[in-house]
Amino acid sequence: MSTPSPAGPPAPAKIRLRHLQEAKTRGRPFSMLTAYDQFSAQVFEEAGIEVLLVGDSVGSTVLGHTTTTATTHQDMLTFTGAVTRSVHRPLVVSDLAFGTYEAGTAEALRHGVELVRAGAEAVKLEGGAEVAAQIRTLVTAGIPVMGHLGFTPQSVNALSGHRVQGRDEEAAQKLVDDALAVQDAGAFAVVLELVPAAVAARVTEALRVPTIGIGAGPHCDGQVLVWQDMAGLSGFHGKFVKAFADLRGDLQRAAAEYREEVVAGTYPGPEHSFD
Repeated sequence: MSTPSPAGPPAPAKIRLRHLQEAKTRGRPFSMLTAYDQFSAQVFEEAGIEVLLVGDSVGSTVLGHTTTTATTHQDMLTFTGAVTRSVHRPLVVSDLAFGTYEAGTAEALRHGVELVRAGAEAVKLEGGAEVAAQIRTLVTAGIPVMGHLGFTPQSVNALSGHRVQGRDEEAAQKLVDDALAVQDAGAFAVVLELVPAAVAARVTEALRVPTIGIGAGPHCDGQVLVWQDMAGLSGFHGKFVKAFADLRGDLQRAAAEYREEVVAGTYPGPEHSFD
């Protein structure tokens, strides 16, 4: 699904659910990044990223909140629209914000419909067997659903912080059981966050649908990162994060150079001024 080799098949003009399923079947990993705005989304599309996640992480990466639980449904509608208006090829998935689906199927459907109207091509929600009814309702209504298991950020308080999930056998088996329940309810993929690599491999083997790892080792069918972490902008250096750039450093240097030239009077120069 990335740029094909000369002997490979042509890349699809638009990423669909079936392409992710085909990637799992063929053992070809795919990539997902968060995106919240026009310019990052367009850059990621140009880079060949297959899936863009308009994550509720926008609350802590853009809006200055300390947790994703502060992200509102209106936030998700706003940022979903910004991304979906800006790209064509990637599959765009949008998070259902905290409080928009936990109360039951009617709430899940209402908020899911609104995200689709804003441009989302699929929605993501957190939880296992306890949200199977919500997943089933959304899928029946024609809204594709991505599941999310392991560490679930919206439950950070109940989980006593950012902790790896599934370390003992009982917890690992629950992850497998929840993943199967989410799949059976109709989810087309499942995110696994902060899960031991061996457990993630076990879940991946058990499922027909793709798994997408974040801090879950190399055996998932796809991988996802928060883009500001991936690009070295956030300054977050968690064990599972690799910074592929130093965007924070580059931006700081550019801003400092700009200030220095303004103070020195060398910017703007004649070439930046009108006659």
